[in-house]
Parts: sequence; structure tokens; C-alpha cells
Amino acid sequence: MRKLGILLSGKRAASKPAGRSQTPLEFDGVRKAQGAQAKNRIIIAIACFGLFYTAIGARLVQYGMRSPETVSSISRADQLLISRPDLLDRNGEVLATDIRTVSLFAEPNKIVDPDEAIELLATVLPDLDMRGIHRKLSSNSRFQWLRRQLTPKQQSQILALGIPGIGFRPETRRFYPGGPTASHVVGHVNIDNKGIAGMEKYVDGQGLGDLAAAGLTVNEDLKPVRLSLDLRVQHVLRDELAAAMDRYKAIAAAGVVLNVNTGEVIGMSSLPDYDPNNPVEALQKDRLNRMSAGTYEMGSTFKAFTTAMALDSGLVKMSDSFDARGAIRIGGFTIKDFHGKNRILSVPEIFIYSSNIGTARMADLVGIDGHKEFLTRLGLLTRMQTELPEVAMPNQPAEWKKINSITISFGHGVSTTPLQTAVAAAALMNGGKLIEPTFLPRTAEQAATVAVPVIEPSTSQNMRYLMKLNATKGSGGSGSRAAVDGFRVGGKTGTAEKVVDGRYSSAVRFNAFLSAFPIDNPEYVVLVVIDEPKPEEGMRSATAGLNAAPTVGAIIRRSAAFLGVRPRFGNDMQALSLSY
Repeated sequence: MRKLGILLSGKRAASKPAGRSQTPLEFDGVRKAQGAQAKNRIIIAIACFGLFYTAIGARLVQYGMRSPETVSSISRADQLLISRPDLLDRNGEVLATDIRTVSLFAEPNKIVDPDEAIELLATVLPDLDMRGIHRKLSSNSRFQWLRRQLTPKQQSQILALGIPGIGFRPETRRFYPGGPTASHVVGHVNIDNKGIAGMEKYVDGQGLGDLAAAGLTVNEDLKPVRLSLDLRVQHVLRDELAAAMDRYKAIAAAGVVLNVNTGEVIGMSSLPDYDPNNPVEALQKDRLNRMSAGTYEMGSTFKAFTTAMALDSGLVKMSDSFDARGAIRIGGFTIKDFHGKNRILSVPEIFIYSSNIGTARMADLVGIDGHKEFLTRLGLLTRMQTELPEVAMPNQPAEWKKINSITISFGHGVSTTPLQTAVAAAALMNGGKLIEPTFLPRTAEQAATVAVPVIEPSTSQNMRYLMKLNATKGSGGSGSRAAVDGFRVGGKTGTAEKVVDGRYSSAVRFNAFLSAFPIDNPEYVVLVVIDEPKPEEGMRSATAGLNAAPTVGAIIRRSAAFLGVRPRFGNDMQALSLSY
């Protein structure tokens, strides 16, 4: 019975109600079990985070070891910051410089709603090509340019729109403070800041373009490139050419100021021109650089070269005379004078009266081969060598015959660039040395190393005398309207008839005045050409002596001080015949 009571007592103990409080031993067991479970959960969470960041780190290492082009469709920002050296004039005035700007791009794969993005962008850039932009934003590409070279205001306004997938990349933009003042010489760049015309293209050709392609000019401050131009003279030249175009209702005008002793181009302009800040204007047909990229029959200015040729050959002397009483008939053509004197003329008279007949007879005396060789020697029949890329090749007959030599003697039958004409004239003025032109600074010592003797010094001295005589007031010469009080100006006019429908037309002319000053010891050649001028009001004619010559006079009058040429006056305020 006692054993049975103990067993019953044990059963009652095992079946105690659940709500009864646990003993300390039982509670400690439960707590340990829950703690172990929480610890396992923490370990699992740490392991998961560790694996996640390990994967990210491994991916970053993988990207870091691969080329940028593989991991991104967008070039690095600094690759777009390709620097160009400033272009300066000879006095340090800035002609071209870089400014920082930004360009707008899109990552189409991140664009949520292309239509909404376009509507927002149009509020800042209303001239966007909506259809083209929509096509770009709807593509699956990772990068698309939307607009290059924004203004700071436009960038700020677009940033405020907060469009996902739209960003900006820093770039450089070329800025030309002088606008069109020296556009044909300075040139311009394309949207990627690469030189494509003028001296900008020359600078790239000296290695800058290759360095930029290799990424070696990134964000570097390059040494400025100084040009031979004097911005003050350049402004005067362009201003007077523009005035001449307006005054004589011409379709174009161009000119150059050239240092005869160094070959430096101090000023050169061709109108109509363009603003290099808006280079699309350069594509217009009439924006050609007529000074170096256009070839023309230079008319009677060529008589200076024919006369120099005759004198330098030794076959003609200044005291010689030639029969200009009758026209020359050859090969079905009749050669006559514009204002014929109908008498025998001396060499100086042939020059100042611009006699076609007398000039032709001098060329005939030298002969065809001698004539061609002399013009080649002066560089008038070959392509000119200089830094400017836009240089045309002269045109000449495939075979020189007597009729060719005769017409070429007075400027018909050969087309050359006006700049070449000025360079050849400099050789007639500087003692007989042909110096190729340069748009970079050059000292007299440096010029001496490239100078090539082409005529005798005595011939040069005679040509100075003839040029001075032709531009002296009261001499009857065609260049008297170029005279400037206080400065000894010499020159030769050229009025060339242009070809219309295959024939020369006396109503359409290409005029030129080729001058040098101070003529007793010339320092500068000034050449002006005016294309298709009309008679000035009150005038019947539009010859070079009436328009190109006075334009040269105005240029010399305004620019001489900048060139360092001082006027000489006597006590009676009249110019003195002194050697400079």
C-alpha cells in the first residue's frame, strides 16, 4: 500500500497544471536556448553582409583593372578639356583664347519618360530638334550628346529641372575677342576645338593635333603663339577696305601690309569676311580669302615686273625708248593703250602712262623663255610657301607662245594670288631679295637666312624711282591719288578686265594698287585690290587710280604711326625729299 501511495503521488506531480510558475532551473534552460538561437541569426546576418560587400569590392577591383572605354560609354571629363595655346598679335593682344564651358548629354538607358524630358528641356532650349532628341532619348544607348557648349545660365536652368539621366561634361570653347577683324588669318576651330582653318590649323599641324589625339595636352597651359600681325594695323586695313567696298559698290575688297625686309605680314584682310565665333559663316561662297586662296589676273601691276625684268636683263636701260605710236597686231589680237600717247615713249614714260604697247615691246626684247624664267624666279608662277594653309596655285598657259608673253607682260594671261604679287614687289623694293612671307614674327637676321637674291640692287633702285614717279602729284602718273603728305609713297595701278561669258568685259574690272613706302628706302609694301568697283558719284570711270590708289593712301595715312614710320616736313610744312 505504501508503494502504491508513492507512485500515485509521483503521477500527480508530473501532471501539474501548466500555469504554475517554473523553477529557477527550468527558466535558465529556456534562456540559454533562446540566446543560442539569436546568436545564430546574428552570425547569419553578418555572413550575408560580408558576402554582399565582398562581391561589391571584387566588382570594383575588376572594373579598376579594365580600360575606361570598357566600363563607361562616357569619356573622362578631363579628356574633353583639351587646351589650345592663345594666339596673340605681335604686341601681345589676344586674338584667340580658350574659355571653359559645358555640354549637355543624356544617358537614354536611365531616362524614365523621354517625352517629359524633352518638354522640360524645351523650356530652356526652345530651338532643340525635338524629333532628333526624341530619337536619341528613346534609344538603348548609354550616351548621347544633346547640345554642345552651353552658357552658364542654360546649365543652371537645366540643373534646376532635375531630369534623371541628364548630365554635363566640361569642355573648352575657342573665343575670338576681335570677331571678324583678322578672321582669314587667325582661322577657326570646329566643335571639338580642333583647328580647321588659318593659323589655328597651322598650330595643330605643328604637333598639337597629334598630342591632343594622344591625350597629352589635357588641362595644360600651353605657351601662347605670337603672330606677326599688328592688331591696330589690321583694324585700319579692314576698316578702309570696308569703306571702299561701300563707297565704290564693289563685291569684294582685300589688302595686305607686308614688311619688305623681313617678309612679315603685318596686316591682311579679305572682305566679305566672317566671325570665327560663328564659323558656319565661313562656308558661304563669297567668304573666300582672296589674298592667298584666290587667283586673279593682276592687270597693270605686272608692268612693274616686266619693267624690272627688262632692266635686270641688261637689254634695256632707263634711257631707252620704245615705239608706242601704233597698236600691235598678233594672232588675231590687237594690243593698244588705254590712254595712248601715240608717240615714242621712254622707259619711265611707259611706266607712268601704263603703256601696254611699250611694255609688250620690252617683253618681246627679253624673249619668251627669259620672261617665264623671270616670273618663276620671283615666285609668281609657283605655289607660295607660308604658314597659312589656304594658298592657291597660280595659273599659267600650258605652253608659252609669243602672244602669251605679250599679254602677260601687262597682266593678262597669268592668274596669281594678290599676296604673291605683294611678295614679289617687296623683292623689287628691298634691294632684290625674295623673302617668303610669314605670319609669325621674324627678325631681319632670320630673314637674311631665307632671302634669295632675284634681281640686281641697281634694278631695285631704278624700280623705286619709277614707283615714286608714278605716285608723285603732278607727274601725270596713275598712282598720284595715293600720295600722303609727309610720306614718300610710290606705286603702280592695275585695272584688269574680267572674263564674262568667255570674253574680257570692259564693264567689269578687278582693280589693284601696288605701293611701297617710304619709297626712298622702303619698309612696307601695301597692296589693295577691289573687285568689280562702280564709278563713284560724279565720276565716269572706275579705274584703279580712282579707287584702289586712294584706299592705299588712307591706309598709309592711318597706320604709318603704328608702323613706326615718321613723316618728314620742312619749315613750310611740305614733305622733304629725304632718304629714310
